Amino acid sequence: MTLLKHEMRQGWKTLAVWTVSIGFFIVICVLMYPEMGEEMEGVNEIFSSMGAFTSAFGMDRLNFGTLSGFYAIECGNILGIGGSFFAAFIAVASLAKEEKERTAEFLLSHPVGRPWLVTQKLLAVMLQIFIMNAVVFALSVSSILIIGEDIPWNQLCLLHLAHFLVQIELAGICFGISSFLRRSGIGIGLGIAAVMYFLNITANLSKSAEFLKYITPFAYAEGADILAAGSLEGKLLLPGILYTLIGICTAYWKYCSKDIQ
Repeated sequence: MTLLKHEMRQGWKTLAVWTVSIGFFIVICVLMYPEMGEEMEGVNEIFSSMGAFTSAFGMDRLNFGTLSGFYAIECGNILGIGGSFFAAFIAVASLAKEEKERTAEFLLSHPVGRPWLVTQKLLAVMLQIFIMNAVVFALSVSSILIIGEDIPWNQLCLLHLAHFLVQIELAGICFGISSFLRRSGIGIGLGIAAVMYFLNITANLSKSAEFLKYITPFAYAEGADILAAGSLEGKLLLPGILYTLIGICTAYWKYCSKDIQ
């Protein structure tokens, strides 16, 4: 487990910065809710008349006057965008950085096989994502308690679980891509996360583009759908699990047979 500990020590600053940033903005949004809650009825009417814009973000199906509806849009977007960028950022650099930083020769000289090295790096990525989500969830619950609102446990847990799975899927895909790279691929990772986000917006805007929901992980993290159904949509979640496994398996296959420079 030496490599896992090394990866965690090496990445703790990045983990801390992203966790504090995402948590801070979510706490601020929750603390603003009591001031904005009384005016949300009027906001609902405004959004309901904005057509395609509200459909793109699912705002036409949510009640901003409730904490759940407000949280799903405001905090959901922060966690969705920030969390996906974080997951892609650390995953796409995980394997590639050894060649970029010229540390591969030292790493591969240890008496362990490449599959074990890939496993340790994968565990480090997943552990960082888990820690970030656990801290952000704790901050969310704490901020709701501060404003004196009842915590909608089922809805809150489902929303955070959905975004956690989005991050795991993007991390798996970017981890696979990382095995092909010899230089920094941060731009590629962030680009993939951004493209997936906008694919979901496109799918919400047009019925002819609904097939994109089976490509982008953000489809099963739609706050409006989760609050309405009270669960995650399995038919959208299954392709995401498949993409994750393909990405991880690709990382093992490519890195274990790769000519390391």
